[in-house]
Amino acid sequence: MYNSADVTWTLVAAFLVFFMQAGFALCEAGLTRAKNTGNILMKNMMDFCIGTPCYWIVGFGIMFAGSGALIGGFDPFIRGSYDFGTLPVWVYAVFQTVFCATAATIVSGSMAERTKFSAYCCYSAAISLIVYPISGHWIWGGGWLAQLGFHDFAGSTAVHFVGGVTACLGAWMLGPRIGKYNKAGTPRAIPGHNLTAMALGVFILWFCWFGFNGGSTVSMTGDDTMVSAGLICFNTNLAAALATVAALIVSWVRYGKPDVSLTFNGALAGLVAITAGCDLVDPFGAAIIGIVAGVLCIFSVEFFDKIAKIDDPVGAVSVHCVNGAWGTIAVGLFATEGGLFYGGGLAKLGLQLLGVVSVAAWVLVTMFLIFTIIKKTIGLRVSEKEELDGLDIHEHGLTSAYAGFAISDATYAELDANENTDLGEDDVTKASPERVAAAVKVVKESPLPVELDSGMHKVSIIVQLAKFEALKRALNEIGVTGMTVTQVMGCGLQKGSGEKYRGAEVDATLLPKVKVEVVVSKIPVEKIIETATKTLYTGHIGDGKIFVYNVAKVVKVRTGEQDYAALQDVE
Repeated sequence: MYNSADVTWTLVAAFLVFFMQAGFALCEAGLTRAKNTGNILMKNMMDFCIGTPCYWIVGFGIMFAGSGALIGGFDPFIRGSYDFGTLPVWVYAVFQTVFCATAATIVSGSMAERTKFSAYCCYSAAISLIVYPISGHWIWGGGWLAQLGFHDFAGSTAVHFVGGVTACLGAWMLGPRIGKYNKAGTPRAIPGHNLTAMALGVFILWFCWFGFNGGSTVSMTGDDTMVSAGLICFNTNLAAALATVAALIVSWVRYGKPDVSLTFNGALAGLVAITAGCDLVDPFGAAIIGIVAGVLCIFSVEFFDKIAKIDDPVGAVSVHCVNGAWGTIAVGLFATEGGLFYGGGLAKLGLQLLGVVSVAAWVLVTMFLIFTIIKKTIGLRVSEKEELDGLDIHEHGLTSAYAGFAISDATYAELDANENTDLGEDDVTKASPERVAAAVKVVKESPLPVELDSGMHKVSIIVQLAKFEALKRALNEIGVTGMTVTQVMGCGLQKGSGEKYRGAEVDATLLPKVKVEVVVSKIPVEKIIETATKTLYTGHIGDGKIFVYNVAKVVKVRTGEQDYAALQDVE
């Protein structure tokens, strides 16, 4: 009755789909801020751990225990009799469980950084108990859409669109993160803290998608099945690759630089879009589906960010909702049998559209009720203080997900604009004293009366990273042998030089700088200033500033020497 090849293939695919949780966790954590990392990781763990028993107790029966038009049946704890061909019921059950968890985990990214953890656990359970199983029954369990001939091979609608619509609704009901929009409604970029984690997450998801799509054959018996599995995997990879290229090109043309996070999101968009029709389209159709998905992803992120004003930190709505719909509709266009572009007419396209609209209506109505109940009872959003401090500390008692590492979130730092202007000079010898003074600002503390002046001064120099070594050598040459060096973040007028992140202007981006501090008595302060100015000057914005302070007293700890003697390095 059972086939070992089919069982092995399906189980391996299930394990790959489970590992997608790791990909989602890394991707979402990387695209959000460090202060919320622990919260993101917990959500991606718990939606699977909560969803698994929920699906076992109720969800699986609703989805597969019968062939009713709207609902399967009620079979708590999967005790009924099922026929899944060459697969034992528990093999098929674990395979479907990991798909259910994927639908639930999509939501965490769009609602990140401001959702109560308890609220997340509640609506994640609801998705696995009711929302996903009922629409899943319509599509995969013999429900009314399946009876009409609706096609969604591996879940562009059943999994990704369900999660994406929920993500969009949830982000809208929550409202944007604090500081996302200014008073005029213009979006501010809030960069993620770890693009390395994001990239690794996308690579993991891409790898696991071969199990997501290829494994949905739930069989590896017979030549036809093996050929189909090969085509499915080829189409999956091709669509993802071309979607990535399309996102790269569009972001490059549109923003002047190829956007890293949007390019990686393009890969996920292509994977989502090809999931519905990967078994029915040829490689040419897969290529077009992928290219359109990559382009859609870019403009969709802009639309939700700037026009709809739905704050989606990771782009989950654009990837899973928009491209889940596109991939499902694309089956009606590119299916080699019945697709509009292959002479099949409008029937298949109309049916695919009907499926998308009906699933959207089901998810929007049920999840609106669920979100509203949660909002009125335990609350959906954390307090302003909790959001600003970070969810890790308040929701989980976790000071930092990166213990031992200093990670500062300076997104909202108050910055003073300096008065620099672009002078267009790159050689200090060619510039007038006025131009040099404008480029490298010197700020001096008010002088003390002669009788109170200790003759000692601290000079603090803010310098670009690229200029630090040159400054250090120049100061050594004039006799400065001791200095304190600190890596700092800051900017003046340049404000990050118009950088964009996910299509939005990065407001007041802090740039890496070095602060060099020296205390002098024998060496004239003016000589320090002159040397530093000549070394740092380019005439462009960001040359730096020099601050001079009076020093009242200096004590050398080792010898007890004070003031002038304490500043000498002679033994």
